[in-house]
Amino acid sequence: MSSSAPSPSVPSPARRVLDWRLRFGFLSLVWGFSFLFMKVGTESFAPFQVTLGRLAFGTAVVAAAMAVKRERLPRGAWTWVHLTVAGFLLNALPFSLFAFSELTIPSSLAGICNATSPLWGMALSLVALSEDRPTRRRVAGLGVGFLGVLTVLGVWQGFHGLDVTGTALALLASFSYPVGWIYVRRTLAGSSHSHLSLTGAQLGLATLQLAVVTPVFTSVPTGFPVLPVLAVAALGVLGTGLAFLIQYDLVAEVGPTTAQMVTYFTPVIATAAGVALLGESLSWSTPVGAAVVLAGAALTQSRPRTDRADRTHRTDRADRADRTHRTDQGGSAPAPSPRTSPGAREGSRI
Repeated sequence: MSSSAPSPSVPSPARRVLDWRLRFGFLSLVWGFSFLFMKVGTESFAPFQVTLGRLAFGTAVVAAAMAVKRERLPRGAWTWVHLTVAGFLLNALPFSLFAFSELTIPSSLAGICNATSPLWGMALSLVALSEDRPTRRRVAGLGVGFLGVLTVLGVWQGFHGLDVTGTALALLASFSYPVGWIYVRRTLAGSSHSHLSLTGAQLGLATLQLAVVTPVFTSVPTGFPVLPVLAVAALGVLGTGLAFLIQYDLVAEVGPTTAQMVTYFTPVIATAAGVALLGESLSWSTPVGAAVVLAGAALTQSRPRTDRADRTHRTDRADRADRTHRTDQGGSAPAPSPRTSPGAREGSRI
């Protein structure tokens, strides 16, 4: 995951040919199916091996994009230190936790647990980020989302039939995303490097972390069945590398509010794929609880109209002042960058 959103720019010819709605739908499908890919991969490979393969394929895609655009890796020792931490919190750790969780829980449940990321993000941002005010709507969203999680888990049944460890790992993976985003926001938000450069370096560092850990805790696979290998490759190429590139294009083109809506489609697709293709069972509490979780997440992301209008007014005024200042100095005025809060972004790293 990179640490900053790209500046909006004039859509390229490729973007005009492929409408943003098609890319949005593709991203929803890819991230929804990522949980199925992990499930298939862990049937033949250890979770660390699945994650290593995913990161390696994803890094290769982003590296190819960097080569085409002639992007350089970031410079500065502290930048690399921060990217190492970001790679662990946003890639190596959650990807591994999700892979381990799917050893004992259905892929559909893992996808639903991933949808709790905006809830964790909002709760953390209220504590760690002073600009995120604890409004009644946000607090209500957290409460609704928490009830949704309890519904999914079937708390009234005493978690009967639920693997607590696997579910806890999936929830911890979802919690790791907002922790990583808050760290990135505090350390790399003002970086002058492009999002593509930061993403490439971050994924590369996460790959190195797994390359060190995997041989220590796993043995060489006895075989490489075609289907699991294809699942890991798809997880890396589509669900990590290409998905990252598409996501940032969407943020730049339609804004973070619209782009983040993919988070609400992902658990629906993950559940449908798990039930239809893997034959996973589905009780009534799972889809009902998932709907409540998504409703709570939507509440935490929504803002009163007056708050949005005030924020837009202040942002536009700051952008106009910045453009005027730069123009007066003889420079060109860049387009304003989209602004996203951690609560709006952490749910997008599957």
